[in-house]
Amino acid sequence: MFRLLLAGSLRIRYFLRRYMPTNILADAIHTRRGVKWGPVAMLLAVPYFAAAVWLVGVIEQGAPGWLHLFVLLTVWSGFKMLWLGPASIAWLLRARLGEAGARRRQRRTAPQEANDTSERGMSELARMV
Repeated sequence: MFRLLLAGSLRIRYFLRRYMPTNILADAIHTRRGVKWGPVAMLLAVPYFAAAVWLVGVIEQGAPGWLHLFVLLTVWSGFKMLWLGPASIAWLLRARLGEAGARRRQRRTAPQEANDTSERGMSELARMV
């Protein structure tokens, strides 16, 4: 029974991860090129929360109760979009700091390599003479 529940939940997670628009957008924002769009994606939380409010109003007017699942889904997606903004700024900061550190390390090793090659060239000249 537990194995069946686990398999079912994994298949649902895979389906949602692959085909739901918010998950596709979140995966795109997790890339280095897309991380700059995180704060803009926060604006998408407004329509999700508006849809949730509208659905609750429809349910209160006599719509079927299973629509609460869609309310839960829209609220979850709205919070996900709100979370992507600050998280993407942190990811961008981490990436930029890592790139700056790599440039610093490269600049530090570049003069040493130049000195090593010039010393090697001098020692080869001394051997030839």
